[in-house]
Amino acid sequence: MKVTSTHGVDVTVHELAPDPGPGSPILMMSHATGFHGRCFEPMAAILADRFWCWAPDYRGHGATDAPTDIDLVWEHYGDDATAVAKALTALDPSRAVMGVGHSMGGACLLMVAHREPGLLSGSVLFEPIVFPPHGASDPKDNPLVAGARRRRRHFDSLEEAEANYGAKRPMSTFAPEALRAYVAGGLRPDPEGGFVLACEPEHEARTFETGGTHRTWEVLEEITTPAWVVAGRLDAAQPSRLAADIAARLPAGSYVQMDDLDHFGPMTHPERIADLVIGLADSVLHDRH
Repeated sequence: MKVTSTHGVDVTVHELAPDPGPGSPILMMSHATGFHGRCFEPMAAILADRFWCWAPDYRGHGATDAPTDIDLVWEHYGDDATAVAKALTALDPSRAVMGVGHSMGGACLLMVAHREPGLLSGSVLFEPIVFPPHGASDPKDNPLVAGARRRRRHFDSLEEAEANYGAKRPMSTFAPEALRAYVAGGLRPDPEGGFVLACEPEHEARTFETGGTHRTWEVLEEITTPAWVVAGRLDAAQPSRLAADIAARLPAGSYVQMDDLDHFGPMTHPERIADLVIGLADSVLHDRH
């Protein structure tokens, strides 16, 4: 499915699990920086008997191109997420639309919840990237920015890419099916042969550089959509350090601590996050009825 967002961006939205039947909630699966919607395939497989699962590729990621003449700002990822959430609601307005978001994807779902109250019935947010004013590190000191710009762009085959990523952290810790899904959706055929990253290294670097510029923190107290904010083990250098404060600022926020996971919990342990989605859905949909 294609959904038109701002600046004429046609967002690709993947149906990761088919409609399991009338009344089943729709689940929007919202990806992290440098990732893409298909990374949620393992989690969608676990949830397929209960949710109609869809996942967008945000601009510049996966199968969605980025506009070349527009500055990269995180609010435009919010535009993409809002357009997708509206499109999913339109599939069947009688159904609840819920969200699960990882990192940047969690911030995107919070933007949706603020812009369009009631559009989402609830979300599970794994370490969303939402910084307080002046709380983000200087981009010049952010190792993720430099790492993205150094990222290898070309591979001769998907098998070579999978072997490369699977040999080093963090992807060496991913569930095998999550690593396979990342490679399958994260590279595109190169007209000159082989495969290239779908998310250009510079686009990923700029996304990391600007992660502290959106003002979502300042509106958290206005977001009334139920949200379970999840953190892996606490680390002063990781987004986990902010999760409890984000949850506390949300009027309908709850905090979940999972000390044995790191920032890539949805990719390393998709079944654990799927259980949280089921738990939130049971709570929210019970209240809804």
